Amino acid sequence: MPCKLPLKQLLLASLLALASAQAIAGVVITGTRVIYPAGQKEVTVKLNNNGTQPALMQAWIDTGSVESTPTSSKAPFLLSPPVARIDPAKGQSLRVLFTGAALASDKESVFWLNVLEIPPKPEAGEDLNTLQMAFRSRIKLFYRPTELPGTATEAIEQVQWQVVSSRDGLGLALQAFNPSAFYVSLVELELVSGSVRARSEDGMVAPGETRQFPLPTLKTRPAADAQVEFNAINDYGALIPTRKALKP
Repeated sequence: MPCKLPLKQLLLASLLALASAQAIAGVVITGTRVIYPAGQKEVTVKLNNNGTQPALMQAWIDTGSVESTPTSSKAPFLLSPPVARIDPAKGQSLRVLFTGAALASDKESVFWLNVLEIPPKPEAGEDLNTLQMAFRSRIKLFYRPTELPGTATEAIEQVQWQVVSSRDGLGLALQAFNPSAFYVSLVELELVSGSVRARSEDGMVAPGETRQFPLPTLKTRPAADAQVEFNAINDYGALIPTRKALKP
């Protein structure tokens, strides 16, 4: 007789299955971001299969949609090879080539590199009821024009911060303005005012963008000497601890 599970139990089972699949995913991307300098013929991304089974890898680059597929993506890059088999404890070099499409020359552009790991089909005699799931890794790719003013590291310090009323009118927010030509990626963002620490969400501030980060636990405006603390992510994926004073 079929067993009927409540909806909540079915959702929990699905989440646990997904978490298990992520924990055992074999193919990993070396690094957390790709920098593509303009004028360079290609860049190389290294993939490694840390699992115990061969894996089929499919890769593509998209413009920001998590629902993108290799056939729907319009990003101006080619990958070689787009599909490859990677044996256990082996690696695969993925060549990224820019097609020469028109992109902004006065600031960075951001794209996303996707690597889909497809597990091998069960062989004869193996348990055919084993749950198999494809696993997708996704990291940012920054296309960096030549002769941009400043550096990506200097851009971290150039971000200007204020505490403002949130755009939705529901409270206060940290407002960041990035005057540089580089994207600035932030994690562990906090407002520090005396003994009060108000945590916000992680995020990225685009070149020339003004972005708000909500402060749901902050009920009153901070003191004049309040500061913002965060870790910025550099070109190599390392965290750069940063503390900045707020603008009046």
